Amino acid sequence: MLDGTTRFTCRGKPIHNFINSSTFSQYTVVDEIAVAKIDGAAPLEKVCLIGCGFSTGYGSAVKVAKVTPGSSCAVFGLGGVGLSVIIGCKTAGAARIIAVDINKDKFAKAKELGATECINPLDYNKPIEEVLQEMTDGGVDFSFEVIGRLDTMMSALLSCHAACGVSVIVGVPPNAQNLSVNPMLLLLGHTWKGAIFGGYKSKDAVPKLVADFMAKKFPLEPLITHVLPFENINEAFDLLRAGKSIRTVLTF
Repeated sequence: MLDGTTRFTCRGKPIHNFINSSTFSQYTVVDEIAVAKIDGAAPLEKVCLIGCGFSTGYGSAVKVAKVTPGSSCAVFGLGGVGLSVIIGCKTAGAARIIAVDINKDKFAKAKELGATECINPLDYNKPIEEVLQEMTDGGVDFSFEVIGRLDTMMSALLSCHAACGVSVIVGVPPNAQNLSVNPMLLLLGHTWKGAIFGGYKSKDAVPKLVADFMAKKFPLEPLITHVLPFENINEAFDLLRAGKSIRTVLTF
């Protein structure tokens, strides 16, 4: 819990909630601030994605970056959160959405959700930021790092336009590692941003996002590639690690 205590034990040992809120269990105890009341008619097996992954990606585009109509975007990482960034960019009216990943199996889904182009850094003998700069006459308007690697965070920053580009860190960086950045990059006009949970205040935003989903303002179904019973949770993690799933929903 937020005060450092736990509400669960197993064989006498304390079990902690993930980020003070979630647990893989049929019943749970959470802090009041971790609970949001949503439309009772909403399908939980779909809107559960709004609890974190979807909102983080979608909000990074529409709320944090504030992607503008007709703009160009580059999205590094095509997991569930990265694909949600693509949904956000498309919803915001971006004209060009370039998806970047070393797993080509993710490209079809990225295009289904709004990517206009997909590129694999392994296909080039030059830094991917240079490829993107050449593709977009100097750099994209908005870039998003949705992996959590220091090298791709820098590549994302360098891939956006030097005079006016906005780059957003969405991926969680490694612990106890720092980036060394030339401040001239920012002085020339780059904007570097980051936010947790897409910049949303969950108690207010989650009910609104659920309502938007119910009003068909964005899709969630394409992000769900597998539905498994809770007993098969380890299979779900295996699919995740192998890059064969986007989001697996567990049912009780």
